[in-house]
Amino acid sequence: MIDLRSDTITQPTEAMLAAMQEATYGDDSRDGDPTVQKLEALAAEKTGKEAGAYMPSGTMTNLVAMLTHTQRGGEVLLEEGSHTLSSELGGMAALAGLFYRTIPGTRGRMDLNVLREKIKRTHRNQMGTGLVWMENTHNLASGAVLPLAYMADVHKLARDHGVPVHVDGARLFNAAAALNTTAKEVSQHCDSVCFCVSKGLSAPVGSVLCGSEEFIEKARAFRRMVGGNLRQAGPLAAAGIVALENMVARLPEDHRTAKRLAVGLHKIDSSIVDPALIETNLVRANVRACKHPAADLSKMLAQKGVRVAPGAGPELRFVTHRHIGDAEVDQALVAFAEAWQSK
Repeated sequence: MIDLRSDTITQPTEAMLAAMQEATYGDDSRDGDPTVQKLEALAAEKTGKEAGAYMPSGTMTNLVAMLTHTQRGGEVLLEEGSHTLSSELGGMAALAGLFYRTIPGTRGRMDLNVLREKIKRTHRNQMGTGLVWMENTHNLASGAVLPLAYMADVHKLARDHGVPVHVDGARLFNAAAALNTTAKEVSQHCDSVCFCVSKGLSAPVGSVLCGSEEFIEKARAFRRMVGGNLRQAGPLAAAGIVALENMVARLPEDHRTAKRLAVGLHKIDSSIVDPALIETNLVRANVRACKHPAADLSKMLAQKGVRVAPGAGPELRFVTHRHIGDAEVDQALVAFAEAWQSK
């Protein structure tokens, strides 16, 4: 089975499994665990922040970032297609107690003129902006990467209004690879950032939230509130350390296979995807021109040994990762062409 549903299906490497066997077993929520602390320090170093806090998921790091920055007050300004709105089940409102105001965008970039109009301070008659949010890479925009100059503009605008900026960087290292820079350079344009070690970096579990020491200390309290305290998490953190040390450099290979996939889909029907827009490892395929609905097309592909994720409306999402090479891409394209042309 060729599984292109997500890069979260990646399996740990042999080096990760070996590191997990040798990890410490301290209680992270009490005295702390040395392996977890090493991962957090490494994550902080990679992002250019003072400290980090390890958590079970990216959804949790995002939620904790909201709670820590806003203390359950104010509006969050974010691009209208942001993952935290489309896939995190309303935690912003239901759990963080926040309003949100969406900003129209292009390939994940908020319209700066609209953002400038909407950002506001709190006074007696209105609850102002509590947080400005960016997503890099941007999931619904086929893994689009935010330019550093754009991020700098957003950060300055927010800072001028005394508002913090958070970056949902689940695939932060993919963004850095596409920009031919480092995660530290990308993360300089925000006050906090989170990233997953469990996607293209291939560790089995976890995300890290990074920011100032004061911010992370407060975040640990909110992590406990939402049930994110970890006990003997050393083995999981050990895999994350290997992910950061050994797996970042290979991410461009996933970008190359995604581009190969997009080119192949474009040859089947030019309306499916524009290969020029594929910057990282996500390919969102528009299947509106197919006689089969996206959900049915997904089932047909599964019967042919290819698993993909049906999206909202006439769309399929393909995600490349280290288990997908040229051979798997080519097999997937053959299966897709057969399903596309079937009656």
